[in-house]
Formats: sequence, structure tokens, C-alpha cells
Amino acid sequence: MAELDTSGLNTAGLTIDRVTKRFGEQTAVDALSLTINPGEFVALLGPSGCGKTTMLRILAGFETINDGTIQLANRILASTDIHVPPEQRNMAMVFQSYALWPHMSVADNVGYPVKLRGLRGAAYQQKVQQALVLVELDAYAHRMPQALSGGQRQRVALARCLVSDPSVVLLDEPLANLDRHLRATMEHSFRDFHQRTGATLVYVTHDQTEAMALADKIAVMKAGKLVQWGAPETLYRQPRTAWVAGFIGQGSQLKVAADHPGKRLENAALMRGLNAIESERTQSVLVRPEHIQISAALASSAAPTHNQLAAQVESVIFRGERYELTLRLPSGETLLAYHHTAPDLGSQVTVDLQQGWCLEPDQ
Repeated sequence: MAELDTSGLNTAGLTIDRVTKRFGEQTAVDALSLTINPGEFVALLGPSGCGKTTMLRILAGFETINDGTIQLANRILASTDIHVPPEQRNMAMVFQSYALWPHMSVADNVGYPVKLRGLRGAAYQQKVQQALVLVELDAYAHRMPQALSGGQRQRVALARCLVSDPSVVLLDEPLANLDRHLRATMEHSFRDFHQRTGATLVYVTHDQTEAMALADKIAVMKAGKLVQWGAPETLYRQPRTAWVAGFIGQGSQLKVAADHPGKRLENAALMRGLNAIESERTQSVLVRPEHIQISAALASSAAPTHNQLAAQVESVIFRGERYELTLRLPSGETLLAYHHTAPDLGSQVTVDLQQGWCLEPDQ
């Protein structure tokens, strides 16, 4: 394989400062602020209608803003009185639909942006070859798009972005049209591409598993607002609100007697909070399935210890490497837990809750 040369990728930091976008009476993006460091892989994550795609279009220059500023390195791209057009932003965009020319070869599709700029001859061929090497498609240069798989077409679209040496690559749900197996394969391709190029990537998705697998940092959005910003591990282990806890990963939200949002409760403290009287149990706590240990079935005459709870098995789902259980506690609350064997439906088991994370109330 040819030697990779990524020196042309002019990575730069991107600053989004209190950006607001309204469509009539509707606020699509509401005072959103982010600082994206050069070379970071950032995901904009949220449900449909949260404003993530609008924010990406704002970054690309397809939409103006009503308030705030966007700055790339030391250059203002957008403000209330400045709007740099898309072709002058040195950004590239990969669309969900690939948007390849069906009558052009892979190489011609990739080279189209620089051909429009007048690049020809050996310099043109070198640019196209380098972009194809970066996405591991140099052997497919003369094929037509219809002869490629969906994943290969997506990589052609990515190479077409890279050929113009962008400062930032914007990706609008690029895996949404792929089947589950191909999505997993392309996740590896995107992650590998980012590691090899060091490009600054802003990636829009509604799939939290996809965002967690790919991104250095994730901006979780809801109703146009940024609700939490951080590394995937932080969002999973320390979600700020009950809504984020429910959107990122799996888990159960219980009520405990505690008043410390943003605090971790270990086993003894968590059990004390759960065993308090109902009127004192006002704090929401997140318990992830991997932090629940299930003991053997509880005999009808036995009782759990002070650090355990009795629970009834309500459902058992086989997930391949484990069983996913829904358990009902005496309080009426439910627990999602994992186990290596399948207990009988309706049976009583004891559970040991190892830790929980106290949540802020949703705004």
C-alpha cells in the first residue's frame, strides 16, 4: 500500500458560542456552545427533532444563525452579521445518501471537487490516489459506484471529502442506510480512518451505541439545547439527568433517600437509601445492569441479607453471551439485570446492588 500522507489535512479547532437558530416561532438550536479541539472526533447525539442536523447544516454554511458565533481557528465563519458561504469554509460533508455520480468511476467521483478548482495532470492523479488510499479503496479506482457495496460507496463519499484537504469533515448520519452488519464494519472503518488521519470530525447520529463506539466526545442534545457534553465513558457512568441516563445505555432508575445529585452511592449507602421509608425516597438513582449481582433462587422460607433485596423474575431474554432479566422489587420498581443462566419466570431471587449514580431532575 502507498505511504499515507496526511499533511494536507489542515485540522483546526472549532468554537461554537451560544449559537441560536430559529425557523419562524420554532427554536431549532438554542444557545448552544461547544469547543471542539483540532483532531477530535465529536458526535452530535439526540432523538429526531433535537436540532443536531440543523447544527451540522449551520456549521457547513447551509443555514444562517440568529445569534452567537462560529469560529474555525482564528476565523469567524458565522455571526449575526457575518456568513461565510459553504465553499469558502474549508469544510467537507458526507451525506446519508452518499450522493455519488452514477456515470463516473470511483476515481472521477473522488476527484470531482478538485477538478472544479482546475487541478489537472499528475497533481490531480496524486490527490485522488492519496484520498483513495486513506479509505483503502485505491484498488477500486476504475469501478463504477453501482458495482460497490453500500459501505464502499460511503468510503468513496468520504474520500471525495478528503481530496480537498478540509479543516473539518462533517458527517450527517452516514451509516443510517446500511444494514446492521455493515454498520458495525463501517464503525471500524471510521474509527481506523480517524486514527490514521487525525482529521477533525463532527458526526451526527441518533444512535447512542454508534456515538459511544466512535466519538472522543459526545454532545447530547434535546429540544435544541445541549444537555451534556463529555467523553462517552463520562456520559455512561455519570449522566447528569434522568433523561440522559435513559438515553445513554441501559439501566434502571430507582428512588432512594439521598440528596446528592452527581454523587456515587456504593453498596451499603445505596441499600440504606432503598430501604428508607417511601416518603424519604425522593432522589433518583441510576443502577446499570452490570452493577447488579444475582444470587441463586431464594427459597420461600429464606430472607435476603441486609445488603440484598428480594426480586421476582418477570422476563428473561437470551442475548447470546448473556440473559437479560427484568426483575420486580417489593417496592413495585423494576430492575434490568444480566445473568449467565436463565432463572425460572416468576421465581424469587436475591439481588446485590453494587453501586448507583444520583441524578439531577430533568429541567
